[in-house]
Amino acid sequence: MRFITALLSLIALMASPASAHTAAGSGFAFLDGILHPLMGVDHLLVMIGVGLWAGMTGGKARWIWPVAFVSVMAVGGAAALAGMNLWFAEGLILASVAAIGAVVGLGLQPPVVIGAIACGLAAFAHGHAHGTELPFGASAVGYVAGFLAATVALHVSGIIMWSAAGHSKVLARAAGIATVAAGGLLAFG
Repeated sequence: MRFITALLSLIALMASPASAHTAAGSGFAFLDGILHPLMGVDHLLVMIGVGLWAGMTGGKARWIWPVAFVSVMAVGGAAALAGMNLWFAEGLILASVAAIGAVVGLGLQPPVVIGAIACGLAAFAHGHAHGTELPFGASAVGYVAGFLAATVALHVSGIIMWSAAGHSKVLARAAGIATVAAGGLLAFG
């Protein structure tokens, strides 16, 4: 439990939802893309949560759910870059924090296809948010490659957390409940 609490505390200290959406632009598209999901606690919680959920479920879910998330997130990013307006993206992102936290907290292990659809639903809004934050003058290809790479790393981190916690369902569920609480704080705090 201390491990999960310490990790979530570290994440909370490193990021804030507002700082993920600045589009400040360092001039390095790939780096900007990597930093975007790392600078928002909402993105961190969902992406690590997907990895944790996939690790808990095991089997094909361990790789299909993260792949589904990354693939649909790329589509969401492309939609934003093409000019699609998803005015309720932030609401969907906050809902995804609660939803991913809830499925981890409840220890739900649906069929692989259902979990992949759930991951995809969460991913589209996250990808759209990333796509809308393309820094002015930056390469879209480099930026997208960066946020996809960071997302893969965060999914892998969640899977590693599952292993590092000794495959403890109690610790994983506690992390899920903490994620739901963090989602509530982000939405209403």
